[in-house]
Amino acid sequence: MDHGLFTISLDNIGRRFNRDWIFRGVNYTFSAGGSYAILGPNGSGKSTLLQVINGSLGASSGKISYELDAQPLTVENIYQHLSLATPYLELIEDFSLNEMIDFHFKFKKYLPGINKEEMVELLNLKGSANKLIKYFSSGMKQRLKLILAFCSDTAILMLDEPTSNLDTQGIDWYLSLVERFSKGRLTIVGSNQLHEYDFCSHRLQITDYKQQPVQ
Repeated sequence: MDHGLFTISLDNIGRRFNRDWIFRGVNYTFSAGGSYAILGPNGSGKSTLLQVINGSLGASSGKISYELDAQPLTVENIYQHLSLATPYLELIEDFSLNEMIDFHFKFKKYLPGINKEEMVELLNLKGSANKLIKYFSSGMKQRLKLILAFCSDTAILMLDEPTSNLDTQGIDWYLSLVERFSKGRLTIVGSNQLHEYDFCSHRLQITDYKQQPVQ
């Protein structure tokens, strides 16, 4: 998979809620092909930082820049290069599994060699292609979010608490997706569970960027 050389640079990035800084002074670069973990306890701001990185939330201070093959990209175009699986990303409950996959891939391309049938097989849901999402268990919904992200042909793979609602077997399944589909991609994982990010080569501790309230 050749997605080009993608770089995300954070220059003194901060985000605050009312008068309290969630984090402040983040200087960091995420580079193509690297695997990064954003770490911290629950409520520490991991998800907020991920949202700032993916452009769905603005920074309160500092600057974020994106480059593809040394050419600048605007934040409005990042979604084209990004796959995302997070607890706050909702599935369309009234869609069937087939319809959800078809809808998702109106906006993304399949990874080479992957199609809908292969995805349903990876989910082990061959008999449930026409089952409505609202009848899926929380674990199956999480598996679906993950497979949609992993099987999209994007340079960036962003995962927030990827094994939430998964049992031991589901965790092993997630790790098999990482092994098969994350190579060569810029992968960013927000987590406080070692098994979710143990494969990541780089670690960013959100608690290193905690500041006092604005005076």
